[in-house]
Amino acid sequence: MLTVVLLGLLCASTSAKAIQARSSSYNGEYGGGGGKRFSHSGYQLEGPITALRVRVNRLYIVGLQVRYGKVWSDYVGGNSGDLEEIFLHPGESVIQVSGKYKSYLRKLVFVTDKGRYLPFGKDTGTSFNALPLYPNTVLRFISGRSGSVIDAIGLHWDSYPSDCSSC
Repeated sequence: MLTVVLLGLLCASTSAKAIQARSSSYNGEYGGGGGKRFSHSGYQLEGPITALRVRVNRLYIVGLQVRYGKVWSDYVGGNSGDLEEIFLHPGESVIQVSGKYKSYLRKLVFVTDKGRYLPFGKDTGTSFNALPLYPNTVLRFISGRSGSVIDAIGLHWDSYPSDCSSC
């Protein structure tokens, strides 16, 4: 009898895990093969993405920095070109990223759940359009490769952090 009860509990536990909603997904890398790898994975613990700094020149996305909660990530990329900075509204999230690349990243467009389009860079190259795989998930952090420009970008999606009342 005890064996039947234990077997029943084991099956119930396994079934619950099997139907548990998944939330994380990944798109990328979009871009060329050069540069040194970077990842902002640890910064997502600071909170959701709240601002973007993107440096562009006449041809490429040169560099980027992302603010997670109230903490800015390390800057990646080069120093030439113009620096643009955009802040998200409280509670606003990035739900889609598109862009263009050739050997390097040339354009990025961040789309938010408030209907805003935040474009950076030039409209030339091979197009990509990145969306989360699961519903109700948002851009949580960025990874990729960089040198004197952003060589490639990867996009990591997951649920919006539930413990972020001060973000």
